[in-house]
Amino acid sequence: MGEHTGDLGAVTGPEPDPGEPFVGRDAELGRLFRAVEPASADPVMMLVGAMGMGKSVLLDRAVRRAEANGARVLRAEGSESEANLTFSALHQLLRPLPAEVVDGLPEGQRTAIRDAFGTGPATHRRTSAPDQLLIGVAVLSLLSALGDRQPVLMVLDDAQWFDRASLDALLFVARRLEGERVTMLIAARDGDHLARFDRHMPTLVLEPLDDAAANRLLDRQPKSPTGRTRARILDQAGGNPLALVELARAATARDAATGLPSAGPLPLTDHLERIFAARLDGLPAGTTRALLLLAAMDSVDSPVAVTAGLPDAEGDAWLPAERAGLVRRTGRDVRFRHPLVRSAVYHAASAGARREAHLTLAELLRDEPDRRAWHLAAACPGPDAAVSAELERTADRARRRGGHAAAAKALQRAAELAPRREDSARLLVRAASAAVFTGDLAWVEELTAAARARTDDPSLLASAAVQAGRLAVLTLRHTTVFSWLTDAAEAWADSEPAAALELLGDAAVARFYSGEDAQRRRIQDILGRLPEDASSAGLRTWVRAVSDPFGDRDEFVSLLPRLAAEAEARPERLTTVGIMAWLLDETPQAVRAFDRAFDRWELQGALPEGLGGAVAWAYAERGRWDQAREACARITAVGRAAGLGHAAACAATVEATVLAYQGDAPAARARADEALALIDPLESRSVAVYARRALGAAAAAEGAYETAYDQLRLAFTADGAPVHYHASFPLLADLAAAAVRCGRREDAAGTVEHCARALGDTASPRLRALVSRARGLLAHPEDAEPYFRSALADPVLEHWPFERAQTLLDLAEWLRRRRRIAEARAPLTDALETFRRLGARPWIERARAESRAAGLDVTDTPPDALAALSPQQQQIIRLAARGLTNREIGERLFLSPRTVGSHLYRSFPKLGVTARSQLRDLIDGALASAGHRE
Repeated sequence: MGEHTGDLGAVTGPEPDPGEPFVGRDAELGRLFRAVEPASADPVMMLVGAMGMGKSVLLDRAVRRAEANGARVLRAEGSESEANLTFSALHQLLRPLPAEVVDGLPEGQRTAIRDAFGTGPATHRRTSAPDQLLIGVAVLSLLSALGDRQPVLMVLDDAQWFDRASLDALLFVARRLEGERVTMLIAARDGDHLARFDRHMPTLVLEPLDDAAANRLLDRQPKSPTGRTRARILDQAGGNPLALVELARAATARDAATGLPSAGPLPLTDHLERIFAARLDGLPAGTTRALLLLAAMDSVDSPVAVTAGLPDAEGDAWLPAERAGLVRRTGRDVRFRHPLVRSAVYHAASAGARREAHLTLAELLRDEPDRRAWHLAAACPGPDAAVSAELERTADRARRRGGHAAAAKALQRAAELAPRREDSARLLVRAASAAVFTGDLAWVEELTAAARARTDDPSLLASAAVQAGRLAVLTLRHTTVFSWLTDAAEAWADSEPAAALELLGDAAVARFYSGEDAQRRRIQDILGRLPEDASSAGLRTWVRAVSDPFGDRDEFVSLLPRLAAEAEARPERLTTVGIMAWLLDETPQAVRAFDRAFDRWELQGALPEGLGGAVAWAYAERGRWDQAREACARITAVGRAAGLGHAAACAATVEATVLAYQGDAPAARARADEALALIDPLESRSVAVYARRALGAAAAAEGAYETAYDQLRLAFTADGAPVHYHASFPLLADLAAAAVRCGRREDAAGTVEHCARALGDTASPRLRALVSRARGLLAHPEDAEPYFRSALADPVLEHWPFERAQTLLDLAEWLRRRRRIAEARAPLTDALETFRRLGARPWIERARAESRAAGLDVTDTPPDALAALSPQQQQIIRLAARGLTNREIGERLFLSPRTVGSHLYRSFPKLGVTARSQLRDLIDGALASAGHRE
């Protein structure tokens, strides 16, 4: 589909002269040429325009330029008929690569690629989908390895028809090509599908030709139209180059008065399709049959073309079609000149002829069950139980390969063909379950509505509601979604209480994101109507803990060990337990649950779970900042791939906070601003508060305490109440620290006391310590010490090392200012060691300055060498010091091995090392000198 000779900017005859300039497209061609130059600043370029605007020929010119520069070109062309086949576009792109290139991948990546293509030895036995992100990393590794040999150009044409699994993998790669010798050109039609592309991707939009360019294009045609005919063509084409060429061709093929379609409201493509269809008149029967078979088959069906009865490409049967401008022959290959030609040939045939063509192909594709099933479905004039069953099996195979969109489409078509309404409803609910993992809420809602229209079965209807709710909770419309979920839960409370409880579990997540207090009461009211039994105890606890974690905190904490033991063999339930533990400020238990879950769990599909950001927050609070950023990378990748901006926003706030703690304030602000741009702060109070926390930390790291206070104060209302019932409280101590440095002590004290009263006796030890620290900072100097001592009294607070080190530093500063210098030295030493271990650069400098003022001999130690590196470089150095290869580091951080190597190359001189083997000694020596092990 990529070599569309009709999709021209300006050509004369069927084959454009490579040296001839485009009419009206010089600027666009120049920009594409710059994009494929070796030193291009844009590794990715989107080419967008309506059908016929010249996208494919522009790509062809760019390909020739890249090949002349020594690039290796990989090309994939979307096909409407292949959009349902999992990883078909990715397979087309990578198929030319020799087997040894894939064999050179690490085992996990190699297995992921082979499973995706259905060639893995155990693909048919898999019960879980391959890791979508690992597939993306594998493709990135392949391209990076190729780029080490020669420049690589990827050309993705008609990307609007790529299957979803391929598109997700390729867009994952597109966001990580900086520094690689790889360029990606993506051509797609404009329309709603563009929402799936990154909005920040450089985009070249092909607009209609202006009148002058359109006239020049007509002048170049073999028989340039004139007079009234030219005026009609210009009016009808509307600046579309393909329309200008084809209407001119039609006008000269017969009398202009009859050769052109009449003016009317039909879209331009319909007019063009009529033009192509008119050229079928008078063709020999053998040619017509060959054209229809070619139109009915997928491009990947071409190996069966000869046995399907298609004439050889060099046979005379194709000559009439070629003369009519319908096909192009290149060697042994026959292609339609444009997608509209294929569409015209297919739809001009009778229903019976189309059915016969698909049945012929299905018979020849017995060894390709998925393609065979779709051809059988296309041949069905009405319901067919056998074909419906074939499609259901196709869906199962697609799901095992991670193709959730393909599985949902197959199940949707199977439902259409199912003779019994009950079976149709069941298949639609299954389709909705698969579609959930695509992130396409509108599609899930469409499928569930169709299921409701086909059945009165309460269990099926309730299941449909649960599927829709599972995805809806991850969108940005928290208020609307909460109302929908609770209304549905209330409706099913009596007849399907289990489904009602699941819906309420999702509603609790929506309540967490929105932070609206009235929603807590609504949840409690509905929960009170549902029966209590042992099987629902865990989910009931989840609903209560998520919607109101401090209401019955002691009870929830006492249940955690039992819930964790019961979930030991169920990693997804362990994750749920971990999230509850994090909400309750039982961070050590949360991290243990997450660690055990990730040791046992291959991620199921690409959808982030509700409150998935809790994983990253728990690791961040525990001082495992590298793992927190790894979790953020995964959440960001899957959130973007699924079109779930809220998930990406959650991850951005955690990473922004860690970046601020590490001293990279500009990067922290950029990530926090990105999060705020993705959400409505009134709809998602939790993310808004997290973003303010990060922005406040970034400002504090730079010593801009007035700005820090203003940002942190936005996490509380004008009268000092928390904006969010969970996210606001951890900011109290930082708010107080900023307040004392910018003269806002009185306002901050009112906020701290308001929140302390709101927490009452329900506060966790961590929050009690933070409130005590805040009170110590804000108190009169003579009254501060008991508050600082109270904030450090509980040994459990060591599990929040950064917060504890901040309090130690506050206490030490207070002691030194009271001239109790000897007492200040121990907490100063402890705080400095912790800050060094964490890599908290701004706090290291502050603790050093205080230590020198206290008479301590503070010398630069190896950890400070890392201070010259960016947080990402520090992360890479630490992983390399643990013995991970570039590829293994890339898998963890979703980077290519080449990018990892580039960071290491730039970091070694700053660290004073020349070999990878020295990194472990550098890191271990630094930790030993600090008195800690990492």
